[in-house]
Amino acid sequence: MNERTADAMQARLLPWETETGKPCFLSTDGRPSVLSRLADEMEAVQLSMGADVLKEASKVLADPLSPHAEVRYAGVRLAECLRDALRVAESRGMRLPVPDFEEPENGSESAAEGV
Repeated sequence: MNERTADAMQARLLPWETETGKPCFLSTDGRPSVLSRLADEMEAVQLSMGADVLKEASKVLADPLSPHAEVRYAGVRLAECLRDALRVAESRGMRLPVPDFEEPENGSESAAEGV
């Protein structure tokens, strides 16, 4: 196991933040826990809500006669959902193992570029 995988197993970025907007982390040994399952469920809810908001916002944005307040509300909700989705992606990305591979030599890299 490489260093990044070991670090990721020790601190998981949670799908919520503190009251002051700071990220929350869960210290874990890599095994599922009640809190990690709650975080998994919350991520699923956030992604599902994002899909629902996108569907409804698309209707509002497709109508050129939508009132300004509705367009603004759709934009605010889309921004919230994007923030949540990016946090979920970051959290999941932090938990992915880094592949162990060797860097290509300079000669083989330039040969591949010429093809």
